[in-house]
Amino acid sequence: MTKKEMFMAIREVVIENEEMVAFIDREIELLNKRASAPRKMTATQIENEAFKAQIIEYLTEVDTSKCIADLQKEIPALAPLKCQRITHLLTALINAGKLEKTYVKKTPYYSVV
Repeated sequence: MTKKEMFMAIREVVIENEEMVAFIDREIELLNKRASAPRKMTATQIENEAFKAQIIEYLTEVDTSKCIADLQKEIPALAPLKCQRITHLLTALINAGKLEKTYVKKTPYYSVV
């Protein structure tokens, strides 16, 4: 049960007390306002967006499929990153419809759509 749902349930119980209903309505309003507020990107998210742009740019220039090891070797910014993080970046790009993944002998290769 979410906090908002809990407040709604409590509101039904204390419907007779106007002061408590006003308080609960105000809390629900604050929860709605906080939920709809735009969120600021973290430093890591901003950094990831830069990495994604570099991956897309490189794969567009090369015009061939590349595996993660190739990307680490050929894109200097990706060299210090672990395979897991690069895989996460590539998966996000696949989900966004910008890359596609194919397998050659059980090794994933990535290319621009």
